Amino acid sequence: MLVKDIMKSNVVTVSAFATVRQAMKTMREHGIKSLVVQKGNEHDAYGLITYNDILKTIVAEEGDIDLINVYDICTKPALIVSRELEVKYVARLMVNMSIHRILVTNANELVGIITMNDIVSAILEMADSEQ
Repeated sequence: MLVKDIMKSNVVTVSAFATVRQAMKTMREHGIKSLVVQKGNEHDAYGLITYNDILKTIVAEEGDIDLINVYDICTKPALIVSRELEVKYVARLMVNMSIHRILVTNANELVGIITMNDIVSAILEMADSEQ
């Protein structure tokens, strides 16, 4: 099974210059827990901002969601894999690095995102179809 077979291709992005409040609003509107941070230019890297990043900043560091920009707290560069990679390697990478989501690219352009939940769901579907 390849990454392109189970990835989510409807990726929601946010500008690096958006405020944390704007990022949180976008997450809530789309019912998601992370956003891909857009590249600043063609030679830039994609980033990732998650609920965890936001909570750590607001609660632990007592940050202001209107004064902090996404680029201040996002993970950049985000880990990326090719859509042609076998899922077992992505799963191994996630487990070894203790991460829950990885961006998917094709020719260095964002085409999707894959999460641990996507992988587990695909495994369960395969197991159910074999019975």
